[in-house]
Amino acid sequence: MLQIITSLPNVETLNYYTPSEASVLLSQDGKIIARFHEEENRRVVPYSSFSPYLIKAVVSVEDERFYTHHGIDLWGILRATFKNLLYGRFVEGGSTITQQLARNLFLTRRKTFGRKLAEIALALQIERRFTKEEILEYYLNQIYLGHNTYGVEAASDAYFNKHAKDLSLAEAAMLMGIVEGPELYTPYRNFEQAKARQKIVLTKMVQLGFINLEDAKNAYKEQILLYPENLKRYGQMAPYFVSYVWGELIKKFGEEAVNKGGLRVCTTLDITAQIAAEDTIRKFINEEGKKYNFSQSALLAIDPRNGYIRAMVGGVDFIKSQFNRAIQMKRQPGSAFKPFVYAAAVEQGYSPGTILPDKPTTFDVYPNRWNPFGKWEPKNFDRKFRGNVTMRFALEKSLNIPSIKLLEKVGIESAISVAKRLGITSRIEPGLALTLGVSDVSMLEMVSAYGVFANQGVRVEPTPIYKIANRDGVVIYEHQVKGEKVLEENVAAVMVDMMKGVLARGTGYQGRLNRPAAAKTGTTEEFKDAWIIGYTPQLVAGVWVGNDDNRNMKGVAEVAVGPRIFKEFMTQALVNEQALDFPAPSGYLNARICLSSGLLANSHCPKIVNAQFFEKDYPVSECFIHPKAGEQNDEEDEDSFNSEESGQTTE
Repeated sequence: MLQIITSLPNVETLNYYTPSEASVLLSQDGKIIARFHEEENRRVVPYSSFSPYLIKAVVSVEDERFYTHHGIDLWGILRATFKNLLYGRFVEGGSTITQQLARNLFLTRRKTFGRKLAEIALALQIERRFTKEEILEYYLNQIYLGHNTYGVEAASDAYFNKHAKDLSLAEAAMLMGIVEGPELYTPYRNFEQAKARQKIVLTKMVQLGFINLEDAKNAYKEQILLYPENLKRYGQMAPYFVSYVWGELIKKFGEEAVNKGGLRVCTTLDITAQIAAEDTIRKFINEEGKKYNFSQSALLAIDPRNGYIRAMVGGVDFIKSQFNRAIQMKRQPGSAFKPFVYAAAVEQGYSPGTILPDKPTTFDVYPNRWNPFGKWEPKNFDRKFRGNVTMRFALEKSLNIPSIKLLEKVGIESAISVAKRLGITSRIEPGLALTLGVSDVSMLEMVSAYGVFANQGVRVEPTPIYKIANRDGVVIYEHQVKGEKVLEENVAAVMVDMMKGVLARGTGYQGRLNRPAAAKTGTTEEFKDAWIIGYTPQLVAGVWVGNDDNRNMKGVAEVAVGPRIFKEFMTQALVNEQALDFPAPSGYLNARICLSSGLLANSHCPKIVNAQFFEKDYPVSECFIHPKAGEQNDEEDEDSFNSEESGQTTE
């Protein structure tokens, strides 16, 4: 006996006791989207956050003389002993709330006489050291209530979608009825037994004078609303985003702090946008996946003004594959890479009206160095050639030959420099084929880089988190939005102006929105990948469709799956956002030019187009290759060209 007493743990440690507590992830508007916990899903709250009904219910059913005893209840022990002997089996325990607390915190689960003595001794010490309110606070934050929920706050949410302070009499009685056998009496598994336990608790509360009989009857009749979906928060909402945030938190704080530290993580997730993303991806996979032979898709949306990640879908089914295609996957972006080349050209003074040749051409894959691959004769997506075209038209229609010729003019290193400045961190193979997007990149890189166009040349690092508080509510991390000017504002405005045409007249035609927006599409060889990255001033979104095993898709480009996913997502995600426009480019001079010569058109030029130039690039001479007064304008050719610009094509 003396040995047991002298070896007891010090109850003073309760002063410093901090039970493990799940970390909570909140959406941008404060809604819970997930909890991280290792073993015990718990949220610790003070005594003032308990419903009065909860206090009365737990005392009634677990320890009716709690307020009058000093740690042990002799009458309770005698009563329990008598009942157990009467029935010949264990039917009632005699432990007080204080004894249960001592056992749960300090002792093993082994049922021995020595452990019972230690439990009694510890209970007496706890009662001498702590108030009844403090003991109840420790107890109600500690007890197990089924479904891996510990403490009444976590359990109140898991069962009733409420805080513990908001529980009704009916809910408090049902919750405290669970204490005796959490897995046996949980209403999710056996609602009838849970109701029977609720009735026992209500009856005890009447007997002890905590409530009257009428209150008990009304509470028993009250319809209990349960929320089983709350048990599945992880994986239920934004599982790829949640997994990504978890990884970022582990890097910053370590596993123990994340799983047990009770962090309050304020994320940047927009629930409206996230639901739109998940629903849209699911719809297109189900309705068109088999038809066009694609089984996977990813979507990522970021606010370009602050880098906040608003929506993330890393794949079709998180349970089957946790690989995050929005973050971890690197694939060829195809022609979605072309805007970086065009931005380099605009930086060097080229204009939307600059004339580029679209005709059969042979290139060295790697100019100015030894080339084991020989010559390269690329073709346009539709295998057609259009003669001379403007830079704007080449981007809208995603023409390969003019884009490669443009890269030759601006220089490979200049194009790579722009891509890196805008946010592409993956290695870019330094050859002419880079304009066709042959180097693997991630969706996060692409969406972030396109954000520079949307944000007037300012790059902002993407982030999924804007604030973190510890369990006491003290802010321990706050994200600072830092913008870096990586592109001149007017260069960005020109790029936006040209990329608007991709949606209005070009390869992204089926993704056009009822608000100002710009985009670029991309498909890779043999239809292995299809991309679109598009944006408004408030939101940049990237969409990818394809197959994990690189199987070819069938005709995806023709039906423009990516642009239609983009359109449906953006329409839903921006439903409550004002339609904003981008700043207009400055310094444009309009001119009617002859496509054959690139000079100012005269009345005899057969192919004429309206084009925009900067002053340094403005053609000052009139066309001299169509001087004959008798030569007629080829109106059919011009109309054909213009209709081609306003029509719908794929790349």
